[in-house]
Amino acid sequence: MAASAQLRSWPPRGLSKTGGRLAEALRMHGPSTRARLGETSGLSRPTVTTALAELTERGFIEATTDASPEGLGRPAELVRLSRNAGLAVGVDIGRRHVQVVLADLGHQEIGKIPAEADAYRHPPSADAHPDEVLDKAALLVLDLLGRSGGTLEQVAAIGLGIPAPITHSGEIGSPTLLPGWAGINPAPALSSRLAGVPVLIDNDANLGALGEYLFGGFRDEHCTAEGYELAYVKIATGIGAGIIRDGRICQGAGGTAGELGHTTLDFNDLKICLCGNHGCLELYAGGEALLRKARTGLPELADILDLIDRAKAGDPYCVSLIKDAGDQIGTALGTLVNLNSPDQIVIGGELSDSGAILLDPIRERISRTAMPPAARAVTISEARLKKWSSAWGAAALVLTSAPTRLWMRPEYAEAGNRQAQGLLGWLEFAPARGGLAGVAGQVVVSWHRSSGRRTRDSSGRCRCGGCTRRSRRRPGRSPGRGSRRGRRSTCWP
Repeated sequence: MAASAQLRSWPPRGLSKTGGRLAEALRMHGPSTRARLGETSGLSRPTVTTALAELTERGFIEATTDASPEGLGRPAELVRLSRNAGLAVGVDIGRRHVQVVLADLGHQEIGKIPAEADAYRHPPSADAHPDEVLDKAALLVLDLLGRSGGTLEQVAAIGLGIPAPITHSGEIGSPTLLPGWAGINPAPALSSRLAGVPVLIDNDANLGALGEYLFGGFRDEHCTAEGYELAYVKIATGIGAGIIRDGRICQGAGGTAGELGHTTLDFNDLKICLCGNHGCLELYAGGEALLRKARTGLPELADILDLIDRAKAGDPYCVSLIKDAGDQIGTALGTLVNLNSPDQIVIGGELSDSGAILLDPIRERISRTAMPPAARAVTISEARLKKWSSAWGAAALVLTSAPTRLWMRPEYAEAGNRQAQGLLGWLEFAPARGGLAGVAGQVVVSWHRSSGRRTRDSSGRCRCGGCTRRSRRRPGRSPGRGSRRGRRSTCWP
């Protein structure tokens, strides 16, 4: 999506190609050592040093130290993009709330609004008031920027989470789940309210997974684990799941993977779900279903948070309702564990505030319904970011998306620049395969200097996903044993 004329492009104008590549590596991977920058950017150490000097001169770089306790000797120096390089905004629109967060492109949290005490809640549901909700979201973005001393001109893009499946084209995949939003394309609608700032959109559960992975610390803890998989389950008014595998959101062929709440538990149940099917998990364990059941015995209950508070206080009726929901959710998750065998399941959303009352039945049911090796291997925990997981995931979507999801500087698209053509070809290709998350968590691609073809990344894996791996001798150069200049891996379609 293109930016308006008043907004700065990304990478910032005036940078050299190597400076732009290094800025991209820092945006997508966060604070890094100089050695790791060489791996993620595909640049040599001398080139990294030169590019860092350029970024420092422009005020786009900050130096810090690695605070992790591991290792001996002096802590390693880390470099990160400063606030001057740009800002990322995350917006989470739920059925009954709007949350906005702000981070810089160096993965540093800046602020969030509204505060816990004055959370904006729109009555009675986002379904009925889409224009009001989008207006309020835009006002909250401007309010947060004002409180933080930022402007729209500094915002690289805005991430937006919606409680409905989102297709690769950015449209709501099942309008019956948000009937009031039928015919509305949320991303352009929000962008038009904020001076044309680019808006990237995804399902709120997918963004919850990305938020926990990036801002919740799971990426830093498991960055070297190949095949690491995290599943995030959001249990609020509805139920949804997002899956991160190898640092990327798994969205499926249609972009709507992870609809755990619409897993069928009872074919014979005549109740019809909003999705049109019978017996969906959401009909038994979703927030609305729980509240409806609870009000048969406690008609004075205000909302799902009131139900949780009473359960925590020991009300046996409320405790039994939440435990029953945990059993049913655990049954559905047992199937997920059997199919995918994830390393981590994170339980988030409003209902996760009930803690062990909900998590213990989920763990017990998974241990009974999943294969023993998979059940023993998975760790089940409460969301570290609490109810802010999806909002921070929306900001993370800006930080980890491929550059063409934001916009590409015109000078990189010149026909005579074969290197830029190779890079642009890959960046446009990646979102088509990886969906709305682009190449989240992956390294910046490198390319063959003479052919302009996309090549393998720093781990030696081919980036195009379907070619035969060959190597080509660079013209006019002798290979030389062990010489990086002699032979370089190149993808051939």
